[in-house]
Amino acid sequence: MSDATLHATDQNPDDFAVQIADQIESFLVAVTEVAKGDEPDSAVPFLLLEVSQLMLAGGRLGAHEDIVPDERYEPDPGPEQDVDQLRENLARILDPIDVYSEVFDPYEPRRAPVPARISDDLTDVITDLRHGMVHYKAGRTTEALWWWQFSYFSNWGSTASATLRALQSVVAHVRLNQPLEELDGLDTDQELGDETLESEAGRVMVREIAGPLGLRPVK
Repeated sequence: MSDATLHATDQNPDDFAVQIADQIESFLVAVTEVAKGDEPDSAVPFLLLEVSQLMLAGGRLGAHEDIVPDERYEPDPGPEQDVDQLRENLARILDPIDVYSEVFDPYEPRRAPVPARISDDLTDVITDLRHGMVHYKAGRTTEALWWWQFSYFSNWGSTASATLRALQSVVAHVRLNQPLEELDGLDTDQELGDETLESEAGRVMVREIAGPLGLRPVK
């Protein structure tokens, strides 16, 4: 499949590479559309769905045997696409719930949670996925699969997992009508422990977040 390009008519839709590429392309397109802000009321549940589907592709890559690229050195895919505008648009749409706390490695003991941003995470994931997509569209299928698998283990898998947990938490709080704790005034350049996070957090009622995000009608 060295001559593969996305959506080529001679591709077998049951082929592993085609299915992974289709799932990744769907995620890239969907998040880009969300970032346009045309339907801000549905942004959070839509992102929850898209990140969940992306994690299925990641799980399949993770469970697959090690993919070995055809060439010893990675061909130059060219300059990375700028994601600053995408990041800014997502941050604006997700402003009430963009910052969340995350523990990077659950198996590393006594690691304090640190602030993270969904908008940063999503653009970080997109950068990794786009890098592989350049190889795929250029016909370097094995190179693309190797990159997606390698970066799933080294970066975008854990990043997308953390983002998924944050989005699921927001939706769960809203649907269960439970208050959310806001990381009031925190930013991602601060390293904070449990006590600091707790003391800085302010109480935000569900209706203050659910209304703007369209997750539940404000009564």
